[in-house]
Amino acid sequence: MTTSDRKIEHLLLCVEKDVEAHKTNQGLRASGFDDIYLVHNCLPEIDKKALDLETEFLGRKLRAPLLIASMTGGHPDTKAVNAVLAGAAEELRVGIGVGSQRAAIEDPGLEDSFRIVRDRAPNAFIYGNVGAAQLNEFGIEGIERAVEMIGADAMAIHLNFLQEAIQPEGNIDAKGCIAAIKKICSELSVPVIVKETGAGISHSQAVAICDAGAAAIDVGGLGGTSWAGVETYRAQKRGDMLSYHLGNQFWNWGIPTAVSIVESSITVPVIATGGIRSGIDVAKSLALGASMCGVALPLVAPALKGNKDVVDKLRLVIEELKAAMFLCGCTNVEELSKAQAVITGKTKEYLDQRGFDTARFARK
Repeated sequence: MTTSDRKIEHLLLCVEKDVEAHKTNQGLRASGFDDIYLVHNCLPEIDKKALDLETEFLGRKLRAPLLIASMTGGHPDTKAVNAVLAGAAEELRVGIGVGSQRAAIEDPGLEDSFRIVRDRAPNAFIYGNVGAAQLNEFGIEGIERAVEMIGADAMAIHLNFLQEAIQPEGNIDAKGCIAAIKKICSELSVPVIVKETGAGISHSQAVAICDAGAAAIDVGGLGGTSWAGVETYRAQKRGDMLSYHLGNQFWNWGIPTAVSIVESSITVPVIATGGIRSGIDVAKSLALGASMCGVALPLVAPALKGNKDVVDKLRLVIEELKAAMFLCGCTNVEELSKAQAVITGKTKEYLDQRGFDTARFARK
């Protein structure tokens, strides 16, 4: 199967199947956000109508700390989806990322499925996307082509070795990744975001990514789309029992998003993705240390319907975020980053065992 064919198969599976990380036995989401409580302010002393959600990220101003996270591209049938998503980003002045551009680097005939994003969102913050496993293969020239393809403001390098380990066609040679990332960070014409794709980033890897020169980290934690789950469905269709077994076993592998935000909050901006399902999740993420939040899976089905459906979904998230800010007494995003939060349950246990002071979030 070609890279292009996999792209449309992945997109359709995300619409047709349950591909999210499974809840815990207690019914809590795998992301860890159900363990986070923002401290209510019964006397906010602010005007909700005057809230300021404007955020600066990598030198660009956005109307809200939101990104339409990397989803698709690389197949002719994905062009319409990217056009809809880009139109929503332009209308709401939020950021947007594209799916892996590998297929278009390999076959320039597929570039249009990505170029449409800049065509429909000429003023938006747009970031490109290539896999760490392909950096040495494509070199700086290939990555610059990906930048030019969409007039990218930044380039994401994605880490998806969980998915690669389960795919029969996966690239499982992970040697030299950090050196390749460092080279791209030092030579590329735009800032580099290093992003996981559903298994999270721990503190030591976050340090290594920062030391390599990344401008931002996208934690891509456990709790949203499980790419092991996606590969399970693909394997089932093929009758590939080994990949099917591995996909089931590793469906919930990874670091929960709430945990990974804390682990990765070091020196560069952190993007929280992986199970962001509401404006309340956005508020919790920012209180834990994130600068931005990305939403992907909840927008796939609306994107297949049309621009209005995507805009309506994102506006709902923004309104939820505003309500959370108001109830925490925060007039802007910077104040929200200082909002008090109580960490409980498995998330607290995880962070405590990892040596993090969870009580500091409640003392802010």
